[in-house]
Amino acid sequence: MGKENTFLVTVWIILANICVSFSSTPEQTLFGNSNSTEWLEDYTDIVSKFSLRTAEIPDDDLCYIVPGQPLTIPKCEFNPGYKTFVVIHGWTVTGLFESWVPKLVTALYKREPKANVIVVDWLTRAQQHYLTSAANTKLVGKDVAKFVNWLQKTLDYPWEKIHLLGYSLGAHVAGIAGLLTNHKVSRITGLDPAGPTFEFADAQSTLSPDDALFVDVLHTNTRGSPDRSIGIQRPVGHVDIYPNGGTFQPGCDLQNTMMMIATTGIRNMDQLVKCSHERSIHLFIDSLVNAADHQTMAYRCSSKEAFMKGMCLNCRKNRCNKVGYGVNKVRLPRNTKMYLKTREMMPFKLFHYQVKVHFFSSEKLAYTEQPMKISLYGTHDEKTDIPYTMPFLNTNSTVSFLLTTDVDVGELLMVKLRWEKDAYFSWSDIWGNKNFHIRKIRVKAGETQSRLSDSRVIFSAKDGEYAYLIRGKDDVVFVKSKEDNMSRKEKTMHRLKMQGSHFKNKIA
Repeated sequence: MGKENTFLVTVWIILANICVSFSSTPEQTLFGNSNSTEWLEDYTDIVSKFSLRTAEIPDDDLCYIVPGQPLTIPKCEFNPGYKTFVVIHGWTVTGLFESWVPKLVTALYKREPKANVIVVDWLTRAQQHYLTSAANTKLVGKDVAKFVNWLQKTLDYPWEKIHLLGYSLGAHVAGIAGLLTNHKVSRITGLDPAGPTFEFADAQSTLSPDDALFVDVLHTNTRGSPDRSIGIQRPVGHVDIYPNGGTFQPGCDLQNTMMMIATTGIRNMDQLVKCSHERSIHLFIDSLVNAADHQTMAYRCSSKEAFMKGMCLNCRKNRCNKVGYGVNKVRLPRNTKMYLKTREMMPFKLFHYQVKVHFFSSEKLAYTEQPMKISLYGTHDEKTDIPYTMPFLNTNSTVSFLLTTDVDVGELLMVKLRWEKDAYFSWSDIWGNKNFHIRKIRVKAGETQSRLSDSRVIFSAKDGEYAYLIRGKDDVVFVKSKEDNMSRKEKTMHRLKMQGSHFKNKIA
């Protein structure tokens, strides 16, 4: 065959493959060109194992439910009247289950005592070179799809009771399984889905919103360039939440992880890499065990930069949502991101505030990176000396920023602001202290706001019309302004009461 004919044949093959890719169903693309779903009932090639773990012994596989063997269902004491959680681990270097698995199993049983918690064991395929294990997700997804279909068909088990939870590569396994089942499962939770080889992959190869009736995702380790970050950067669910911006988690810095390794041993060296990655699991565990008092909230925002300015603390029209197990199943527009800040340890909940301040001065002043201390006083508690570095501080400028606290102060009544010295020695100590004067501070609370209101609370200078902020000096104090925080109707009624018929005639 000549070179010209070889070229034409090659082009024909490429075009034929393109046509197949456009016309094929997901099952055809992944597992051949058969239009039937007979492969779903062939259990001979299943490699993964499915262990029904117990609340009493969450760290051991005592009983396996085997697809195609119905007697293993009652043998493992599967409870058909309650929810089923299918937990899918990710890539492993050691070839063993990681320590988070029994912790998640225990937390699931604590929240849902009569549920079925099934752990998928695909360790033999997960302990390969990363690229090989990543490719194996399609095979494991096929195993899980077969298992779920068989379980549902054997017991006539309700699809709405099935919840798949996948971590890292396991999140994509869950997505592929959800794509291949005969009916959509109720929910898939992706716990920091793996990034390398998946960032630019098609929806059939990754977790996507099409894989379940509801898909929620926690992104906790997206640092680095696309396709090189440990966790996937792009949104792949109906609700995609990026704690602390999604790139890096508090407490996962080098100093903290080295301290943990020193106390727990060299076997935990991998924590240097996966601390932020695994935080997604612990945030979900937190939502299971601390839901009553510490329900963490996330806020819909166009970017993490806008969120850090406090501009997105809005709960109207589904713009905020619970994090983890109790998430409201709102199918947001694709590519929507939600943000929050957390503590470095459980319970992770923080309270979010937007603080907005306008600075005046009788002379032109301009500073950058100025250290501040802010104190909040409320009806329940107080939180003093919260550190914040003001990125800029200029004459006649408005600064909006996000402030967080781990204390529920209740309804905010008073705010104090102090301008710290930025060095032990400052020329301002010799030439006199410069000052800004502030008339009002506007504060919006994220967690305690009314879902029907977008109002900010106004705090006025306690003594006089203005408070004078001087570097290195005392706090300036602002108290809740009664009239400024009235609704428009309340203000009108107040003025009418104070000014009588004269004001009534003015507004007539």
